[in-house]
Formats: sequence, structure tokens, C-alpha cells
Amino acid sequence: MSTTHARTTAPAAPRAVRPPAWDVSALLPGQWDAFYTAVLDAFHESEPAGATALWRRLAEPERCVAVRDGADLVGTAGIFSFRMSVPGGHLVPTAGVTMVGVRPTHRRRGILSDLMRHQLESLQRQGEPLAVLTASEAPIYERFGYGAAARQLSLDVQSRRISLRTPAEPAGAPPLTLTLEDPYEALEITEEIYARQVPTRPGMLARAPGWEHLPLLDPPATRAGARPLECVVARIDGRPVGYARYTVSVAWSAANTAEGTVRVRDVEATDPRAYAALWRFLLDTDLTSRVVAPNRPVDDALLHLVSDVRRCAPTVLDSLYVRVVDAPIALTARSYAAPLDLVLDLDDALAPWNRGRWRLTGDASGAVCARTYDAPDLGLDASALGSAYLGGTTLTELAAAGRVREHTPGALAAATTAFASPAAPWLPHGFCRSLLPRL
Repeated sequence: MSTTHARTTAPAAPRAVRPPAWDVSALLPGQWDAFYTAVLDAFHESEPAGATALWRRLAEPERCVAVRDGADLVGTAGIFSFRMSVPGGHLVPTAGVTMVGVRPTHRRRGILSDLMRHQLESLQRQGEPLAVLTASEAPIYERFGYGAAARQLSLDVQSRRISLRTPAEPAGAPPLTLTLEDPYEALEITEEIYARQVPTRPGMLARAPGWEHLPLLDPPATRAGARPLECVVARIDGRPVGYARYTVSVAWSAANTAEGTVRVRDVEATDPRAYAALWRFLLDTDLTSRVVAPNRPVDDALLHLVSDVRRCAPTVLDSLYVRVVDAPIALTARSYAAPLDLVLDLDDALAPWNRGRWRLTGDASGAVCARTYDAPDLGLDASALGSAYLGGTTLTELAAAGRVREHTPGALAAATTAFASPAAPWLPHGFCRSLLPRL
């Protein structure tokens, strides 16, 4: 990439932003119940009482805003305060955008746009460099600068039709054991294992106190005939190194053969032997012929352990959307897989503070990003930058779609290498609107 850019062109001047048509204001004391009812109405949902109670405990009412039409709440938006893993293993303050909805009577009247604009400006003032969400409908949020940054793998495994390879056990290796444990009693163990995994994969969220209960949410009304949530813990030489949480439902065919289903909530392990052993346990569950895992990383090691990946029916879905709120802070918060010296020409319709040219220099040890008058190497918009930020979507594939423009020959290939992540980004569990674990 060029390091001798001519200083002839100033950064682009911010364009005017459309003034809001609706007043967006903070949630008033005592309005939480009305707020959450409006959220459920917007998504045509109802919830078991236990789920609503958990979301109430996790909610941050002081970070919720609403649009009112007279006395009625007709638009809602909230934020959870997270720390998210980014390339390099750093945990970066991140706004988890949640409970965004508009009542059916007030849709397509600009309320959503005003909510998102208000939220973005507030985040910039508060110094949060990133915002993330999961989208109920994929096309909605790109126009607000969010880009699909992480995907998830859905598996539906014919467990009787495959075998599982297991890593070779070194001579003299300590014994590995699996034990069934109550999910609540094992919570301290499982959370410690989860916390160790967070820095290893971009997109994972460090769970603040209270969030450890979300993966355990198991209202009877949502089980579809399955037994309550179960947990198996893997230990090597007595030390916990992995766990799986799952449910089992048993069905019988007309020929009186068992055709049950194991539904996997989560599987985490810090050791390859333990990971394989946990999956073998799940796949070998008596009275079952099917293992469903709706949310796994796209580079899941299981794909390389099974004898026939086609019997797993892998399907890739969009998952986590990322919005770069403050470009220089966000770009310096992560590390880069290779040295880079790059001028980005960033177009950001909703965040004029991001718009213009930024010189980004960095490597695996850190980065610096500052405004520049130098000629650009690459041009892109906020949504494309959000997609590329965690390293799961390459700048090269975005360029092939016309989303990134190369101005300096060679800049695209070099930047693609630098932005890469050794592990695919992944969001293990949802946090938006009134999400129950979707099994």
C-alpha cells in the first residue's frame, strides 16, 4: 500500500442529517411494564412468566427509550451493556441493541429511523465504539450502518448414520470422564469454562452477573415434549474442561422403534479430546436418532470429526450484526493479523463524525487510527466496515459485491489479510427483543 499519499484532498465534509419527526425520550420511572408489553406487541409474542422475569432482571431501564403518541408507547428501543471479544482477544465495550419495535398501528411512519438515529447519537456521546444486534428481519438494519459480521451454523444430524473420529490420546494422558450434573449446580463450573472461551473467538460476549441464567431458561411451555434441560461436564484428571447442555424428547415410530431427538443448547470445551467426547455422548444418546444443534460456529470442529458431514445437513444463517459507532476508537480496539498502513475513505450517512478519511496503521500488537488528508487506499460505507470488523466477512468478498472500492493496487489483498481472524466470529446466544432460546 502507498505510504506517500499526496495531501491535496481534505476529508469529506459532513452532510446534513434529517431532523427527527418523532420525539424520542427516556423511559420514565414505572413505565417498564408498559414498555415491555409494547415490545411483545410489536413482535406478536407472548412469554412464560419466568422468561419475562429474567429479562426484567437483565434489563437496563435507564438505557431504554420510547416514542409516544399521546399517552401510548408506540416505539421502543433498549441497550444492554456488554463487553465483546474482538480480533486479538480484546474485550471492547459494546452496546447490545435490543427490544427495538414499533406498534403495528404506527409502522412505516419514520419511528424506527428516529429511534435508531437517537440511539446512535447517544452511543457516540457516551463513548461506546460498537453496537451489535440480531435482526428479526435481515434487510432492516443495513440502512442504519449495521453489517452482518458473524454467522451461525445450524445442524440436524442423523446420529445413527454417522460415526465420530476422536483425537488420538497421548501415551500416559490423564483420564477423561463425563458426569451428568444439575445445570444450576454446575453453573459456576460451566461459566468458568465459557469465560475462558470468550477471548478466543470474536463476537462472544463476556457474561455479566445475571446473564449466566439465560442459557438455563427452560420454561415447560417451550419444551415441546422434551425433558427438562440436562448438563454433562467433561473433566480431565478431575479438572473441568468442557460441558454440554441439552434436552431429550423421545418419539416412537409406527414400527415401535425409538426416534428421539437431542436438542443441543450449547457445547464448550477447552480441550479437543473433551470436545469430541461431549459430542460422542450427545450422538450416542439412547432412544434417539437425531441431534439438532441450531447455533454452532461456522468453523465448528465437529464438521471435521463426523464421518459424513452431509448427514449433518449444515445450514449457514446470518447472526450478529455490527455497527461501528466511533470508527477511530473501534479500529484501534482490535488487533490485526498482519502489518497494515491503510487510508480508508468511510461513508457514513447517519454518523457524520465517522465520515471522511482515516489512516489506520497496526499489527498484532495494536493499532492507531487518525484523520488524514491523504489519498484513500480503500473506500467503503459503514455497513461494509461493520461486516468486516470481526474478521468473518472479508474485504475481498465485499469488494466482489461492489461494497468496497480499491483505489491503490494491492491495498485490498493486504487489508483482507490484516483484518482476518483465526477463529470465525460467533454469537453463542441471543439477547435481542424477547428471545427465548430457540430450540
